[in-house]
Amino acid sequence: MNTISVIGFDGALASAITGVIDLFRLAGVTWARIQGDTPTPYFQTRLLTAEGEPCRCINGLSLLADGSWRDIDRHDETDLVVIPTIGAAIEPVLTANPALVVWLSAFVDVDPGQVHIASNCTGAFLLAEAGLLDGRQATTHWGFSNQFRQRYPAVDLYPEKLVTVDGPVACAGGGMAWWDLGIYLVERFAGAQVARELAKAFVIDAGRTSQAPYSMLQTKRYHSDRAILQLQDWLEQRFCEPVSLTRLAQQAGLTERSLLRRFKQATGDSPNTYLQLLRVEAARRRLESTSASIEVITREVGYEDVSSFSRLFRKHTGLSPGGYRARFR
Repeated sequence: MNTISVIGFDGALASAITGVIDLFRLAGVTWARIQGDTPTPYFQTRLLTAEGEPCRCINGLSLLADGSWRDIDRHDETDLVVIPTIGAAIEPVLTANPALVVWLSAFVDVDPGQVHIASNCTGAFLLAEAGLLDGRQATTHWGFSNQFRQRYPAVDLYPEKLVTVDGPVACAGGGMAWWDLGIYLVERFAGAQVARELAKAFVIDAGRTSQAPYSMLQTKRYHSDRAILQLQDWLEQRFCEPVSLTRLAQQAGLTERSLLRRFKQATGDSPNTYLQLLRVEAARRRLESTSASIEVITREVGYEDVSSFSRLFRKHTGLSPGGYRARFR
């Protein structure tokens, strides 16, 4: 039986702790009960805090711990360590847990052939703080991706992905992505059949792969380059018009070369990609709130060819315009 150690700390998101524990504890159990078979548990779980004290979660609940993470050997006494979502302000939580960061850093030497440590949502900040994500692919909540990139430039961040796995480290994206992470990890440790049965028992859509449909463009404005911010404001009023690089440079009062460099540095995107994102965002709002046809919406956001815009929309959201409307309208 595999041992799963969930790490608790003050300010954690309670559901990301209890939900993951429920998934692991009921793998091989709930489905068997539904079928009238004998349950076969595959995992034992424990909630560990610094001194074995209760974990005071962001919603005001205190969860009783099973022990202290200081008392276990990371390599021999646990098969998997799970870091839940940081529900409180991120910086104070990182500052309040330096010993945990040091403890986590020992996982850098773990055998890369199996996942041994995982994080959900903003829990990735703790893994990155410990240096476990340097040079690795990772994901976190899309809304904190710019903050993450600025603090941990050595991490290969993919905020559009729902789950990433690189060597012994797995990360899940925002919010309730612990569903997807938990099902994935159950499959890694107990097999695909057990994971499928667990997903059915919990009524979980195990086919999700992206958090791009939920993200917003506002994260691209978390910078201090005033000229680029003003240009972003200008683009938001004229995104449906034909816009050339020369016109953008003139509007910003920069050379084209300086514009490309500063725009990329500030937003992480080229001006052309940012313009595409503005158009996709505008189309998303119309798909959510109007009954206008996809052809009409395509023209309203500055494109003429529906098929090429549909490909662009899918590229940035993971869904076709029609699929997006069906899910979010």
